[in-house]
Amino acid sequence: MVAVVRPARREHLETALLRALACATVALAPVEGYLTAVQGQLGKVAPALLTVVWLAVRIRRRQPPRPTPLHAVLALLTVVLAATAARHAASPFTAEYTLRWLPFLVVTAVLADVASREVPIRWLLLAAAAGATVAGAGALYSLVAEGEARASGPQPDPNDLAYFLVAAVPLLAALHRRGRGFLLTVAGVVLVAGATATFSRGGALGLTAAVGWLLLRRVLPWRVLAAAAVAVAGLGLGAVLFAGPQLDRALQEKSFIAASNVDTRELRWQAAARMLTAHPGLGVGPGGFREHYAAESHNAEVDEQTPVAHNMYLEVAAELGLPGFALFAGVVGVAAVASERTVRLAGPGPRRTEAVAIQASLLAVLVTSTFLSEQYYLPLWSLAALAVAAEARIRNPAKSRPPPECGT
Repeated sequence: MVAVVRPARREHLETALLRALACATVALAPVEGYLTAVQGQLGKVAPALLTVVWLAVRIRRRQPPRPTPLHAVLALLTVVLAATAARHAASPFTAEYTLRWLPFLVVTAVLADVASREVPIRWLLLAAAAGATVAGAGALYSLVAEGEARASGPQPDPNDLAYFLVAAVPLLAALHRRGRGFLLTVAGVVLVAGATATFSRGGALGLTAAVGWLLLRRVLPWRVLAAAAVAVAGLGLGAVLFAGPQLDRALQEKSFIAASNVDTRELRWQAAARMLTAHPGLGVGPGGFREHYAAESHNAEVDEQTPVAHNMYLEVAAELGLPGFALFAGVVGVAAVASERTVRLAGPGPRRTEAVAIQASLLAVLVTSTFLSEQYYLPLWSLAALAVAAEARIRNPAKSRPPPECGT
């Protein structure tokens, strides 16, 4: 006897699978380093499965993606990426970096679509915050148990880890519910303490900007900020009392590195600007900054021939040219406009809080990326997707409802 799956039940199974894969995609991004240590491609499994299942569901339901300005910008950015990759196909890094770009463009489009229909935005915010909290706990473990001078946890670079952690802090404001206060406080302390333990100045600036935005939009009460500050200060005092020598060593190392970083980043920013000036149309190609840096900097860093620019904006502009950078900035612009529209349409309530939290998190990402090359990490892309999805949900509430409960 062949089992027959009723249409309503099949829709529920599809929706459940999309929800699980979407949440896994954003939750596992901060801890991808742990997954990569197990198997090199393990971190790519969840987004790949999400894309395949999403495509299969849309085809089976004959349901095209809901069009948004973000999808148009992503499509045009893909065209420019393909053009500059073709132009610089012979370069040694082009294929590798083109294959790094494309999954983010696809996953952003997919997340924007499923978050506007099947997956509650709150679930994705919770998943992102939970994954980052695990990463923050790993950061503190690496500092205390493994004796690292700067916490890194699941990320090879402490600065990249700080990027994930500070981007997640504002999301906690959107997750407040009666009875969750203690858990959210613990998560906030872990995130802030973990980010502090990386000694990332860009992360500190990003966190400051995000908290300031939450206060300005009256989403974060002053008493909550004061309580969090007291908790983090208590952890800091404990670190001084019980790990004073280790902390002194970390501060000395960071001071030495910081002085060197100022000089090297200035060299790299100047090199990126020269590449853009010389190739404004299609840039030097994906990954081209690494290839051309030694020549453009006149071999200024003998021990570092193929670095990153440590500035997302200059690196993207140098590699994709002005058209590519304009479209890349368009992703951010579309997200900013969509989130602000959501704030104005929602009025007081959870949806407004979610939109402001997304804005604050995106602001943290943008500020931090002034000092880091973070276009190859998920927070920027997922936040843009959620901003657009939040507006779509508030404009078309009927189309955003889950399928009806199936019968037995």
